[in-house]
Amino acid sequence: MTSTIDSATLLDKARAATDNAVVSRVFGEPVERDGIILLPVAKVAAGGGGGGGSGVAKPGDEAVSAPQQGEGSGAGYGLSAKPAGVFIIKNGDVSWKPAVDVNKVILGGQAVAVVALLVARSVLRRHLRRRR
Repeated sequence: MTSTIDSATLLDKARAATDNAVVSRVFGEPVERDGIILLPVAKVAAGGGGGGGSGVAKPGDEAVSAPQQGEGSGAGYGLSAKPAGVFIIKNGDVSWKPAVDVNKVILGGQAVAVVALLVARSVLRRHLRRRR
C-alpha cells in the first residue's frame, strides 16, 4: 500500500491555507458614507498539523489482526474568523466600536444569576438554622 499524498503536496497545501490568514481577512473593505469611513475588523486564528509513519506493525497490536506493513499519514487545518468591531473615521478622528457577542453576554448573566441563587440559598439556610 502506498501513500497517495507525498510530503511536498502536503507542504503546498499548508502554504496555500496559510495564505488565507492574511491582513485582508482581518480588515474588511472600508465603507464610506457621508464623509464617515467604517473599517470592519475581525479576529482571525489559524492552525494546522500533520503526521506520518512507517514501519512494521507489532504482533499483538489490537488495531491490527495480523502483522503487516505499517504506513500512515495525516494532516489537518483550521481557520476561524469572528467580528471584533469597527474603526470609525470621521473628520480625521478615529474611534473604536467593539462588536458585542450577545451569546457571551447572556451566558455571563446566567452564570451570575446561578451564583447569586446559590449564595442566597446558603445565607437563607444559615439564617433558618440560627432561628431554631
